Amino acid sequence: MLYTLLIYGDPSAAPDYESPEGQAEMQHWMSYTQELAESGQMKAGEALHPGQTATTVRVRDGETLHTDGPFAETKEMLGGFYLIDVPDLDAALAWASKMPNIDYGSVEVRPVVSFEQ
Repeated sequence: MLYTLLIYGDPSAAPDYESPEGQAEMQHWMSYTQELAESGQMKAGEALHPGQTATTVRVRDGETLHTDGPFAETKEMLGGFYLIDVPDLDAALAWASKMPNIDYGSVEVRPVVSFEQ
């Protein structure tokens, strides 16, 4: 079954990636991604640029509106995702709990809808 692991975190709580602590966390991310890929369960995954680089698009009353920044004001921002193919929710939750930012961020686990049933 396909699941997305949506990675959220408060940018102010994340380590500075120029610091030794930040470099260690980056290595942890690389190791985590490698382990997930080698398991054969990773289908895709990407880091995202910070939320302030986003543009939100809405169409209201026929008018297209572009707004700089994310849709909602929040402390935690979507920082990236993994798409995994695992047997069940418990397996997806196990991968989520091993994420490097789990101590200061959160991971939203969502099943992917299959329209080919």
